[in-house]
Amino acid sequence: MRSVYNAFRYLGEDVKICDTPEALRSVDKIVLPGVGSSKDALAGFSRKRLIEPLLNEIGGGKLFLGICLGLQLLFDRSAEGGGTDCFGLIKGSVNIFPGGPGLKVPQIGWNTVELSGDVCPLFKGVKDGSYFYFVHSFYCDSSEPEFTVGKTEYGVNYASAVWKENIFAVQFHPERSQKNGLDVLRNFVEL
Repeated sequence: MRSVYNAFRYLGEDVKICDTPEALRSVDKIVLPGVGSSKDALAGFSRKRLIEPLLNEIGGGKLFLGICLGLQLLFDRSAEGGGTDCFGLIKGSVNIFPGGPGLKVPQIGWNTVELSGDVCPLFKGVKDGSYFYFVHSFYCDSSEPEFTVGKTEYGVNYASAVWKENIFAVQFHPERSQKNGLDVLRNFVEL
């Protein structure tokens, strides 16, 4: 969370960490970064009574950017931790990478994003096939390919960027992806 916070501060943005429903309602845009388990993250949101307020803000049209786990939580279900239901805002599942020869799990490091579908404003000025930094063991398998605007291959071809109305999300870490990542964050700021 701190590296995402610092990246937005670097871009000159006023950033607020929200841990109450009132704080969520007070901001113009919501960014949900995350590392770790879907089940643990959802339990933390539940303890703080943030799930319904977050979904209400997104449902009300507030711009949202999910990063890494913030993307995965948008899907129906994650296989992580024995399986857990997620937000269900995008149809599909989150599954563990199958691995294979030369493919360690988790995927850690640089990989490309092949842009697809409508030109997503998040990627304005970013070239197709650009490199971004990834750290994850699970990937998103979307049942709604019309919302997939970026794909990455790591043993499987998976949704690494989605865009559905006011919802934007990426599997990679833009805050660690040098110029390309800062361009993505700047584009989100400018929406």
